[in-house]
Amino acid sequence: MRGAMIDVTTPDGVADAYVARPDEKRRPGVMLAMDAYGLRPQIEQMADRIAARGFVVFAPNVFYRSGRAPVVSLDGIGDPEQRAAVFARVMPLISELTPERIVRDGGAYLDRLEEISRGPVAITGYCMGGRIGWRIAAAYPERVAALGGFHVGGLVSDDDDSPHRSAGSLAAEVYLGFADNDRSMTAEQIAEVARALDAAGVRYRSEVFSGAAHGYTMADTPAYDETAAARHYAELFALLDRTVAQ
Repeated sequence: MRGAMIDVTTPDGVADAYVARPDEKRRPGVMLAMDAYGLRPQIEQMADRIAARGFVVFAPNVFYRSGRAPVVSLDGIGDPEQRAAVFARVMPLISELTPERIVRDGGAYLDRLEEISRGPVAITGYCMGGRIGWRIAAAYPERVAALGGFHVGGLVSDDDDSPHRSAGSLAAEVYLGFADNDRSMTAEQIAEVARALDAAGVRYRSEVFSGAAHGYTMADTPAYDETAAARHYAELFALLDRTVAQ
């Protein structure tokens, strides 16, 4: 496996990103949209595992405006008494990622990934990364063939720019593997997403991973669930095989 950090010029600056690929061939491309804890060894390991299936995987540091990766310290994440301090470090970074910035960055990310891959790309996103992936896929429907979202939250709000309201702009096939009892994505909100996707005629599957907490794919956090993480890879690889691996 070949993994390396690269720089990507965006309209707002220069983003660092991790690229994993099995060789130098132009293989199908996958953008990995990180969770709220940022680009770090865990994300790189996930990118490597996906790349081993024959993909070029591009994982940008979406917090690049605040510095090069790793931006977020996970010190204290395993201690319930210190976890609030970790969240306090993360929330300002998330708030800076406006929909407009996500879309501007997304165009630059797709440009760079398409330089080293072939065909329409797929996006797989985790936690807030699922929301980021949705916005990019909706903004560039002709360029994104598949969208996977795992323990994604925040797809439904009362705002006019709530992600679910742009379901009609999606051309990608969508798979959503929600966490169980997730305060960032309630059962009512999951149902609202399904209604929006149905109304838009999007090809999709939406499931709740029973018993799996928000963050179930992340082996460097207390939320990690080995069974749910393995299921996520199976569903993701099936989605990629149907859409971009041809």
